[in-house]
Amino acid sequence: MVMSREFYIENRSQLAKRLGGGVFVLTAYSKQQRTNDTSQRFEQEANFWWLTGIEAAQWQLIVDGTRNKSWLVAPHIKDINYIFDGGLSAEDAVGISGVDTVISSDEATVLLRDLAKKHIVVYAIGEHQHVEYFDFVQNPADKKLRESLTRIFATVRGCRKDITALRRIKQPEEIAALRQAIDLTIEGFELIKEKLPTLKYEYEVEAEFGYLFRRKGAFGHAYDPIVAGGLHACTLHYDTNDDTLKKRELLMLDVGARHHGYSADISRTYAVGKPTKRQIAVHAAVQAAQTEIINLLGPGVSVEEYHKRSDAIMIDALMSLDLMTNKDDTASFRKYFPHAISHGLGIDTHDGLGGPKYFEAGMVLTVEPGIYINEESIGVRIEDDILITKSGYENLSVKLSTDL
Repeated sequence: MVMSREFYIENRSQLAKRLGGGVFVLTAYSKQQRTNDTSQRFEQEANFWWLTGIEAAQWQLIVDGTRNKSWLVAPHIKDINYIFDGGLSAEDAVGISGVDTVISSDEATVLLRDLAKKHIVVYAIGEHQHVEYFDFVQNPADKKLRESLTRIFATVRGCRKDITALRRIKQPEEIAALRQAIDLTIEGFELIKEKLPTLKYEYEVEAEFGYLFRRKGAFGHAYDPIVAGGLHACTLHYDTNDDTLKKRELLMLDVGARHHGYSADISRTYAVGKPTKRQIAVHAAVQAAQTEIINLLGPGVSVEEYHKRSDAIMIDALMSLDLMTNKDDTASFRKYFPHAISHGLGIDTHDGLGGPKYFEAGMVLTVEPGIYINEESIGVRIEDDILITKSGYENLSVKLSTDL
Protein backbone atom coordinates (compact mmCIF):
# COMPACT_ATOMS: atom_id res chain seq x y z
CA MET A 1 0.00 0.00 0.00
CA VAL A 2 2.20 2.81 -1.31
CA MET A 3 0.58 6.24 -1.22
CA SER A 4 0.12 7.96 -4.55
CA ARG A 5 1.49 11.43 -5.28
CA GLU A 6 -2.14 12.59 -5.46
CA PHE A 7 -2.48 11.74 -1.77
CA TYR A 8 0.25 14.21 -0.83
CA ILE A 9 -0.96 16.85 -3.31
CA GLU A 10 -4.46 16.76 -1.81
CA ASN A 11 -3.09 16.92 1.74
CA ARG A 12 -1.16 20.08 0.88
CA SER A 13 -4.24 21.53 -0.79
CA GLN A 14 -6.38 20.89 2.29
CA LEU A 15 -3.83 22.51 4.58
CA ALA A 16 -3.55 25.55 2.29
CA LYS A 17 -7.33 25.98 2.40
CA ARG A 18 -7.35 25.67 6.18
CA LEU A 19 -4.67 28.36 6.44
CA GLY A 20 -6.60 30.71 4.16
CA GLY A 21 -4.22 30.39 1.25
CA GLY A 22 -1.18 31.42 3.25
CA VAL A 23 2.44 30.37 3.01
CA PHE A 24 3.66 27.40 5.01
CA VAL A 25 7.15 25.95 5.31
CA LEU A 26 7.90 22.59 6.89
CA THR A 27 11.11 20.68 7.32
CA ALA A 28 12.14 17.06 7.41
CA TYR A 29 14.00 15.86 10.47
CA SER A 30 17.78 16.12 10.65
CA LYS A 31 19.86 13.00 11.06
CA GLN A 32 20.71 12.31 14.70
CA GLN A 33 23.95 11.00 16.18
CA ARG A 34 23.98 7.38 17.30
CA THR A 35 27.60 6.78 18.30
CA ASN A 36 30.97 8.45 17.73
CA ASP A 37 30.71 9.12 13.99
CA THR A 38 27.52 7.33 12.95
CA SER A 39 23.87 8.36 12.81
CA GLN A 40 20.69 6.70 13.95
CA ARG A 41 18.54 4.93 11.39
CA PHE A 42 16.50 7.77 9.93
CA GLU A 43 12.78 8.13 10.60
CA GLN A 44 10.87 11.04 9.09
CA GLU A 45 8.82 13.71 10.88
CA ALA A 46 5.22 12.58 10.49
CA ASN A 47 3.67 15.86 9.34
CA PHE A 48 6.35 16.42 6.71
CA TRP A 49 5.86 12.87 5.44
CA TRP A 50 2.06 13.30 5.33
CA LEU A 51 2.51 16.35 3.10
CA THR A 52 5.32 15.05 0.87
CA GLY A 53 6.01 11.32 1.21
CA ILE A 54 9.72 12.15 1.39
CA GLU A 55 11.70 9.79 3.63
CA ALA A 56 15.06 11.59 3.39
CA ALA A 57 16.60 13.95 5.94
CA GLN A 58 16.92 17.74 5.83
CA TRP A 59 14.57 18.44 2.92
CA GLN A 60 12.13 21.35 3.22
CA LEU A 61 8.69 22.09 1.78
CA ILE A 62 7.47 25.55 0.77
CA VAL A 63 3.85 26.08 -0.28
CA ASP A 64 2.26 29.32 -1.46
CA GLY A 65 -1.44 28.62 -1.01
CA THR A 66 -2.47 31.81 -2.78
CA ARG A 67 -0.81 30.81 -6.04
CA ASN A 68 -1.18 27.07 -5.48
CA LYS A 69 2.56 26.59 -5.96
CA SER A 70 4.85 24.17 -4.13
CA TRP A 71 8.60 23.64 -3.88
CA LEU A 72 10.85 21.09 -2.27
CA VAL A 73 14.20 22.39 -1.05
CA ALA A 74 16.97 19.84 -1.51
CA PRO A 75 19.69 19.73 1.13
CA HIS A 76 23.29 20.24 0.10
CA ILE A 77 25.04 16.88 0.33
CA LYS A 78 28.82 16.77 0.26
CA ASP A 79 30.37 14.44 -2.30
CA ILE A 80 31.87 12.20 0.38
CA ASN A 81 28.52 11.88 2.16
CA TYR A 82 26.79 11.05 -1.13
CA ILE A 83 29.35 8.30 -1.79
CA PHE A 84 28.74 6.73 1.62
CA ASP A 85 25.01 7.35 2.10
CA GLY A 86 23.53 8.21 -1.30
CA GLY A 87 20.76 10.73 -1.68
CA LEU A 88 17.32 11.42 -3.14
CA SER A 89 17.31 12.85 -6.67
CA ALA A 90 15.18 15.85 -7.62
CA GLU A 91 13.37 13.72 -10.18
CA ASP A 92 12.44 11.08 -7.60
CA ALA A 93 11.41 13.74 -5.07
CA VAL A 94 8.96 15.25 -7.57
CA GLY A 95 7.69 11.81 -8.54
CA ILE A 96 6.97 10.87 -4.93
CA SER A 97 5.51 14.16 -3.69
CA GLY A 98 3.95 15.79 -6.75
CA VAL A 99 5.52 19.18 -5.92
CA ASP A 100 5.98 21.62 -8.78
CA THR A 101 9.76 21.83 -8.60
CA VAL A 102 12.88 21.18 -6.53
CA ILE A 103 15.18 24.08 -5.67
CA SER A 104 18.44 24.59 -3.78
CA SER A 105 18.73 26.19 -0.35
CA ASP A 106 20.14 29.37 -1.92
CA GLU A 107 17.17 29.55 -4.29
CA ALA A 108 14.84 28.94 -1.35
CA THR A 109 16.22 31.97 0.49
CA VAL A 110 15.50 34.17 -2.52
CA LEU A 111 12.02 32.66 -2.88
CA LEU A 112 11.14 33.17 0.79
CA ARG A 113 12.28 36.79 0.73
CA ASP A 114 10.06 37.36 -2.30
CA LEU A 115 7.10 35.66 -0.55
CA ALA A 116 7.67 37.82 2.53
CA LYS A 117 6.96 40.91 0.40
CA LYS A 118 3.44 39.59 -0.25
CA HIS A 119 2.74 37.68 2.99
CA ILE A 120 3.23 39.07 6.49
CA VAL A 121 2.62 35.67 8.10
CA VAL A 122 4.36 32.37 7.41
CA TYR A 123 3.37 29.07 9.04
CA ALA A 124 5.73 26.41 10.35
CA ILE A 125 4.89 23.28 12.31
CA GLY A 126 5.63 24.90 15.68
CA GLU A 127 6.46 23.50 19.09
CA HIS A 128 4.80 20.33 20.37
CA GLN A 129 1.97 21.06 22.81
CA HIS A 130 3.30 18.59 25.40
CA VAL A 131 6.97 19.49 25.15
CA GLU A 132 7.20 20.12 28.92
CA TYR A 133 6.72 16.38 29.50
CA PHE A 134 9.52 15.28 27.16
CA ASP A 135 12.57 13.70 28.79
CA PHE A 136 14.60 13.67 25.57
CA VAL A 137 16.24 16.21 23.27
CA GLN A 138 14.00 17.21 20.37
CA ASN A 139 15.13 17.00 16.77
CA PRO A 140 16.56 20.48 16.05
CA ALA A 141 15.31 20.85 12.46
CA ASP A 142 12.03 22.68 13.12
CA LYS A 143 13.51 25.11 15.65
CA LYS A 144 16.31 25.93 13.23
CA LEU A 145 13.79 26.51 10.43
CA ARG A 146 11.60 28.78 12.58
CA GLU A 147 14.63 30.84 13.59
CA SER A 148 15.54 31.37 9.93
CA LEU A 149 11.94 32.26 9.00
CA THR A 150 11.84 34.84 11.80
CA ARG A 151 14.65 36.69 10.07
CA ILE A 152 12.64 36.90 6.83
CA PHE A 153 8.93 37.19 7.75
CA ALA A 154 7.23 39.63 10.10
CA THR A 155 5.30 36.84 11.87
CA VAL A 156 5.90 33.09 12.21
CA ARG A 157 2.92 31.05 13.41
CA GLY A 158 2.51 27.39 14.22
CA CYS A 159 0.19 25.19 12.16
CA ARG A 160 0.59 21.95 14.14
CA LYS A 161 -3.04 22.09 15.36
CA ASP A 162 -4.30 22.65 11.82
CA ILE A 163 -2.42 19.62 10.47
CA THR A 164 -3.54 17.53 13.44
CA ALA A 165 -7.17 18.44 12.73
CA LEU A 166 -6.73 17.19 9.15
CA ARG A 167 -4.74 14.08 10.04
CA ARG A 168 -7.08 12.85 12.78
CA ILE A 169 -9.69 11.75 10.21
CA LYS A 170 -8.03 8.92 8.32
CA GLN A 171 -8.52 8.66 4.58
CA PRO A 172 -9.38 5.28 2.96
CA GLU A 173 -5.80 4.67 1.83
CA GLU A 174 -4.53 5.44 5.33
CA ILE A 175 -6.96 2.94 6.85
CA ALA A 176 -5.81 0.35 4.32
CA ALA A 177 -2.18 0.93 5.34
CA LEU A 178 -3.11 0.67 9.02
CA ARG A 179 -4.90 -2.63 8.36
CA GLN A 180 -1.74 -4.04 6.78
CA ALA A 181 0.43 -2.95 9.72
CA ILE A 182 -2.09 -4.35 12.21
CA ASP A 183 -2.51 -7.65 10.36
CA LEU A 184 1.26 -8.13 10.25
CA THR A 185 1.48 -7.41 13.98
CA ILE A 186 -1.29 -9.92 14.67
CA GLU A 187 0.67 -12.52 12.70
CA GLY A 188 3.62 -11.85 15.00
CA PHE A 189 1.56 -12.26 18.17
CA GLU A 190 0.06 -15.52 16.94
CA LEU A 191 3.54 -16.83 16.14
CA ILE A 192 4.82 -15.90 19.60
CA LYS A 193 1.81 -17.48 21.35
CA GLU A 194 2.59 -20.72 19.52
CA LYS A 195 6.35 -20.64 20.13
CA LEU A 196 6.29 -19.26 23.69
CA PRO A 197 6.85 -22.64 25.41
CA THR A 198 10.16 -22.97 23.53
CA LEU A 199 11.47 -19.44 24.19
CA LYS A 200 13.70 -18.68 27.17
CA TYR A 201 14.48 -14.95 26.99
CA GLU A 202 12.63 -11.71 26.38
CA TYR A 203 15.07 -10.87 23.59
CA GLU A 204 14.12 -14.06 21.74
CA VAL A 205 10.52 -12.84 21.65
CA GLU A 206 11.62 -9.42 20.39
CA ALA A 207 13.76 -11.06 17.70
CA GLU A 208 10.89 -13.19 16.43
CA PHE A 209 8.73 -10.11 15.91
CA GLY A 210 11.54 -8.15 14.27
CA TYR A 211 12.46 -10.97 11.91
CA LEU A 212 8.86 -11.41 10.80
CA PHE A 213 8.32 -7.68 10.24
CA ARG A 214 11.41 -7.25 8.10
CA ARG A 215 10.88 -10.54 6.24
CA LYS A 216 7.44 -9.30 5.23
CA GLY A 217 8.86 -6.01 3.95
CA ALA A 218 7.84 -3.70 6.79
CA PHE A 219 10.08 -0.88 8.08
CA GLY A 220 10.27 -2.88 11.30
CA HIS A 221 9.01 -1.95 14.75
CA ALA A 222 6.94 1.23 14.93
CA TYR A 223 8.43 1.85 18.39
CA ASP A 224 10.77 0.06 20.74
CA PRO A 225 8.89 -3.15 21.55
CA ILE A 226 7.98 -3.96 25.13
CA VAL A 227 8.64 -7.59 26.07
CA ALA A 228 8.14 -7.53 29.81
CA GLY A 229 8.12 -10.59 32.01
CA GLY A 230 6.88 -10.51 35.60
CA LEU A 231 7.71 -7.29 37.47
CA HIS A 232 9.09 -5.65 34.32
CA ALA A 233 5.52 -5.21 33.06
CA CYS A 234 4.98 -2.68 35.84
CA THR A 235 7.47 -0.37 34.10
CA LEU A 236 5.12 0.94 31.45
CA HIS A 237 7.72 1.57 28.73
CA TYR A 238 10.15 -1.19 29.68
CA ASP A 239 12.23 -1.95 26.58
CA THR A 240 15.43 -3.59 27.87
CA ASN A 241 14.00 -6.97 26.89
CA ASP A 242 16.99 -8.93 28.25
CA ASP A 243 15.64 -11.00 31.14
CA THR A 244 14.78 -14.67 31.29
CA LEU A 245 11.17 -15.84 30.90
CA LYS A 246 10.24 -17.40 34.21
CA LYS A 247 7.61 -20.05 34.78
CA ARG A 248 4.50 -18.96 36.68
CA GLU A 249 5.01 -15.34 35.57
CA LEU A 250 3.06 -13.30 33.05
CA LEU A 251 4.61 -11.88 29.89
CA MET A 252 3.24 -8.54 28.73
CA LEU A 253 3.86 -7.68 25.07
CA ASP A 254 3.32 -4.22 23.56
CA VAL A 255 4.37 -4.39 19.92
CA GLY A 256 3.48 -2.78 16.60
CA ALA A 257 4.78 -3.02 13.05
CA ARG A 258 5.34 0.06 10.94
CA HIS A 259 4.32 -0.66 7.35
CA HIS A 260 3.93 1.78 4.44
CA GLY A 261 4.36 4.69 6.85
CA TYR A 262 1.66 3.66 9.36
CA SER A 263 1.91 2.13 12.82
CA ALA A 264 0.12 -0.67 14.63
CA ASP A 265 0.03 -0.74 18.44
CA ILE A 266 -1.20 -3.92 20.11
CA SER A 267 -0.74 -5.33 23.62
CA ARG A 268 -1.42 -8.79 24.96
CA THR A 269 -0.47 -10.57 28.17
CA TYR A 270 0.35 -14.27 28.11
CA ALA A 271 1.16 -16.80 30.81
CA VAL A 272 4.58 -18.44 30.87
CA GLY A 273 3.61 -21.91 31.97
CA LYS A 274 0.52 -22.40 34.12
CA PRO A 275 -0.89 -19.12 35.50
CA THR A 276 -1.82 -18.66 39.15
CA LYS A 277 -5.39 -18.01 40.26
CA ARG A 278 -4.47 -14.39 41.03
CA GLN A 279 -2.92 -13.86 37.59
CA ILE A 280 -6.02 -15.31 35.97
CA ALA A 281 -8.24 -12.99 38.03
CA VAL A 282 -6.24 -9.85 37.16
CA HIS A 283 -6.16 -10.74 33.48
CA ALA A 284 -9.89 -11.47 33.45
CA ALA A 285 -10.62 -8.10 35.08
CA VAL A 286 -8.62 -6.23 32.42
CA GLN A 287 -10.13 -8.29 29.61
CA ALA A 288 -13.69 -7.61 30.77
CA ALA A 289 -12.95 -3.91 31.28
CA GLN A 290 -11.51 -3.58 27.79
CA THR A 291 -14.59 -5.14 26.18
CA GLU A 292 -16.87 -2.80 28.12
CA ILE A 293 -14.79 0.28 27.30
CA ILE A 294 -14.56 -0.49 23.57
CA ASN A 295 -18.36 -0.76 23.50
CA LEU A 296 -18.57 2.87 24.67
CA LEU A 297 -17.13 4.11 21.37
CA GLY A 298 -18.93 5.53 18.36
CA PRO A 299 -19.39 8.73 16.36
CA GLY A 300 -20.82 11.61 18.37
CA VAL A 301 -19.73 10.11 21.70
CA SER A 302 -18.40 12.77 24.07
CA VAL A 303 -14.67 12.31 24.60
CA GLU A 304 -14.98 13.68 28.13
CA GLU A 305 -17.81 11.28 28.94
CA TYR A 306 -15.84 8.39 27.42
CA HIS A 307 -12.94 9.05 29.78
CA LYS A 308 -15.22 9.41 32.79
CA ARG A 309 -17.00 6.14 32.07
CA SER A 310 -13.71 4.38 31.31
CA ASP A 311 -12.35 5.48 34.68
CA ALA A 312 -15.49 4.18 36.38
CA ILE A 313 -15.06 0.80 34.67
CA MET A 314 -11.42 0.61 35.72
CA ILE A 315 -12.30 1.54 39.31
CA ASP A 316 -14.80 -1.32 39.39
CA ALA A 317 -12.12 -3.67 38.05
CA LEU A 318 -9.66 -2.62 40.74
CA MET A 319 -12.28 -2.96 43.47
CA SER A 320 -13.13 -6.46 42.26
CA LEU A 321 -9.47 -7.38 42.87
CA ASP A 322 -9.41 -5.71 46.33
CA LEU A 323 -6.88 -3.16 45.09
CA MET A 324 -9.32 -0.36 45.98
CA THR A 325 -11.92 -0.25 48.72
CA ASN A 326 -13.13 3.31 48.13
CA LYS A 327 -14.14 4.63 44.71
CA ASP A 328 -12.81 8.06 45.63
CA ASP A 329 -9.31 6.74 46.40
CA THR A 330 -7.57 8.51 43.53
CA ALA A 331 -4.08 7.65 44.77
CA SER A 332 -4.73 3.90 44.61
CA PHE A 333 -6.53 4.26 41.27
CA ARG A 334 -3.52 5.94 39.67
CA LYS A 335 -1.11 3.58 41.41
CA TYR A 336 -2.62 0.54 39.71
CA PHE A 337 -3.78 2.21 36.48
CA PRO A 338 -1.31 5.07 35.83
CA HIS A 339 -1.75 5.74 32.11
CA ALA A 340 -4.39 7.02 29.68
CA ILE A 341 -7.00 4.64 28.33
CA SER A 342 -6.54 5.70 24.69
CA HIS A 343 -4.45 7.63 22.23
CA GLY A 344 -4.65 8.34 18.51
CA LEU A 345 -2.94 6.01 16.04
CA GLY A 346 -1.65 6.61 12.53
CA ILE A 347 1.74 7.62 11.14
CA ASP A 348 2.86 8.24 14.71
CA THR A 349 2.19 5.55 17.27
CA HIS A 350 0.84 8.36 19.43
CA ASP A 351 -0.99 10.27 16.71
CA GLY A 352 -2.58 13.52 17.83
CA LEU A 353 -6.37 13.80 17.86
CA GLY A 354 -6.29 17.54 18.58
CA GLY A 355 -8.48 17.46 21.69
CA PRO A 356 -11.87 16.92 20.00
CA LYS A 357 -15.08 17.15 22.01
CA TYR A 358 -16.65 14.21 20.20
CA PHE A 359 -15.41 11.15 18.37
CA GLU A 360 -15.85 11.28 14.61
CA ALA A 361 -15.98 8.63 11.89
CA GLY A 362 -12.50 8.08 10.52
CA MET A 363 -10.63 8.47 13.79
CA VAL A 364 -8.37 5.59 14.82
CA LEU A 365 -7.41 5.14 18.46
CA THR A 366 -6.21 2.52 20.88
CA VAL A 367 -8.10 1.15 23.86
CA GLU A 368 -5.57 -0.15 26.39
CA PRO A 369 -6.67 -0.78 29.97
CA GLY A 370 -4.01 -2.16 32.25
CA ILE A 371 -3.51 -3.13 35.88
CA TYR A 372 -0.02 -3.07 37.39
CA ILE A 373 0.64 -4.52 40.83
CA ASN A 374 4.30 -4.00 41.74
CA GLU A 375 4.02 -5.79 45.07
CA GLU A 376 2.77 -8.94 43.32
CA SER A 377 5.01 -8.69 40.20
CA ILE A 378 1.89 -8.69 38.02
CA GLY A 379 1.35 -6.39 35.07
CA VAL A 380 -1.45 -6.89 32.56
CA ARG A 381 -2.27 -4.71 29.55
CA ILE A 382 -4.63 -5.52 26.68
CA GLU A 383 -4.66 -3.08 23.76
CA ASP A 384 -6.56 -3.02 20.48
CA ASP A 385 -6.71 -0.56 17.58
CA ILE A 386 -10.19 0.85 16.96
CA LEU A 387 -11.61 2.67 13.92
CA ILE A 388 -14.61 4.93 14.56
CA THR A 389 -17.15 4.29 11.80
CA LYS A 390 -20.33 6.08 10.75
CA SER A 391 -22.45 3.54 12.62
CA GLY A 392 -20.21 2.68 15.56
CA TYR A 393 -16.70 1.25 15.59
CA GLU A 394 -14.56 -1.49 14.08
CA ASN A 395 -11.92 -3.29 16.11
CA LEU A 396 -9.11 -3.55 13.55
CA SER A 397 -7.21 -6.08 15.68
CA VAL A 398 -10.20 -8.18 16.73
CA LYS A 399 -8.78 -11.27 14.99
CA LEU A 400 -6.19 -11.56 17.74
CA SER A 401 -7.58 -13.30 20.81
CA THR A 402 -7.22 -11.45 24.11
CA ASP A 403 -7.18 -14.71 26.09
CA LEU A 404 -4.42 -15.47 28.55
